[in-house]
Amino acid sequence: MALPFNNGAPFFHPTITHQRQAHVNVTCGDILTNIHQQEHAVAGKYWLFKSEPGSYSFDDLVKDGVAEWDGVRNFQVRNWLRDNIKPGDDVLFYHSSAKIIGVVGTAKVVREGYPDNTAWDPNSDHPDPKSTPEKPVWYMVDIEAVQKFNDIVTPNELREIADLADMMVLRRAMRFSITPVTKGEFDTVVKMGSAK
Repeated sequence: MALPFNNGAPFFHPTITHQRQAHVNVTCGDILTNIHQQEHAVAGKYWLFKSEPGSYSFDDLVKDGVAEWDGVRNFQVRNWLRDNIKPGDDVLFYHSSAKIIGVVGTAKVVREGYPDNTAWDPNSDHPDPKSTPEKPVWYMVDIEAVQKFNDIVTPNELREIADLADMMVLRRAMRFSITPVTKGEFDTVVKMGSAK
């Protein structure tokens, strides 16, 4: 079922009566959280992080050693950063908006969610005046590089594996920069990347 994404704002189905609206006036984030608690057990062990290599690549992470994952401005992903993603969690690092897109390596979370200070920096790429040091709205984590694959594992290659069919990154119109993955999905992708 396709869901209307609206940065966590309530959505309204036009065919639902006013009396029934109270029962369905939930956010897309609530629905997605319930879905992934069932399908992916979002207690948080394995994740996929997407980044445009022109902005920040896996090679940049290798060079930096440890880097903050800032600039997230989606409420559902913010919730995962704040509440679910913890030190020790494993990450598939995915290059998006590139000539060749796909998983390029793995990383590990080394610091749990803390306020994203780029939100109250007017000179940053993603300022948000509603977020302040006293009342932060947005959060980030720190990650470090673990393994660079010999070659990129592309979406088409992922789709060829039946066990990876439920990965959120393969869903049409899925634009989250972070998505949960299962241990089986993580291990399968690492095996594919390591075999190249």
